[in-house]
Formats: sequence, structure tokens, C-alpha cells
Amino acid sequence: MNEQDLFLMSDAALREVIDMIDSDQLALAVPADWSRKPDATLRDILAHHAFDEAWVPDVLAGHTASEVGTGHDGDLLGDDPIGNYGDINDAATEAVTDNIDLSRIVHLSYGDYSVGNYLIHASTYRAFQAWSIAKFIGLDYSLPDPLVDGLWEIVGPQVDDFRAMGVFPPQVTVREDADAQIRLLARVGYWVP
Repeated sequence: MNEQDLFLMSDAALREVIDMIDSDQLALAVPADWSRKPDATLRDILAHHAFDEAWVPDVLAGHTASEVGTGHDGDLLGDDPIGNYGDINDAATEAVTDNIDLSRIVHLSYGDYSVGNYLIHASTYRAFQAWSIAKFIGLDYSLPDPLVDGLWEIVGPQVDDFRAMGVFPPQVTVREDADAQIRLLARVGYWVP
């Protein structure tokens, strides 16, 4: 699996979960560690994901933050949060399905990275948010097996580095015979029985 495939699977998992959110759930207060915004709601988390998705085509096109300016500021969700997120997600998916050079350097708010590394960062965020949001709203949801395998393959060797940067909380202990998804979620500190 390559970074492009991992992103597309992670992004599809997040989209699948977001599509299952009921509009009345958007007002739910989310855990404080999900956002820097005080008293954040699930709609705020969705807005953040929409903003993140909106940047994907620009990042892959090599644009910098100063070139894009305030183009993605403001309320991207409007009166149809799930539908508008879907439209933004479609544009991101289209940008990533193009023929892209994974070694090309792109400009992120936190530094310059290869497209491959950018897609790993974005995939990590999307995949674990998909699972976390699903658990938060009470869905019986599991990450697709190929996505779990890809995360083990690509993200697994980097977990300690990500944790050192503050991306992941401490590892959680689970039984050795736990399935691959539970072991992965425990490794990155997200597993809650």
C-alpha cells in the first residue's frame, strides 16, 4: 500500500462516519481534547474537517498559505453541514486520485514535507477521527480491515515519533489476542472498551 491509497481509504472512512451523523447530533459537546476551541461541538469538529479537506487540492497543487489567503475561512458548512462537507470531500478525493508525485515537497502550516508525508499525516488524523466520532455518537463501527492493515504498515513504525510530537496519547494495554484494530487503537492510545 502507498500513501495515496492510505489517504483515500482513511478519507472514505471518515466520510462514511460523517454521513451517518444525524443533524441533531451536531450540537453535541465533544471531549475537550478534541479541539482547542472551548465548548466545542460535533459541528465544530465537522467544520474543522471541512477546512482540512478544503486545503487538500491547494496543498497538492503546491500553493502556500499566503497564496490561498482566506479562501477557506468562514463557515464552509452552511445550512447543510453534512452535504457541504461531502462536496468539499469530493474535491479532495478527486485531487488525491490524480497522478501525484509523492516525493514532491508541499508547504503545510507546520513546515515543508513530501506529498507522501503530508498524506500520512492527513490519513492518520482522518482514520482515528472516524473511529472516535463513530464511538462518540454510538455507532457500531469498525475501520475497514485493509485500512487497519495499511495503518499498521505505514503509520505503525512511526507511532513513537508521532507520540513524541504530541499527536498520540499514551499507549493503552490490551490483551495480546485482541484483533488488529483494537491493538492498533491501543498502540496509538485511542482504545476505549
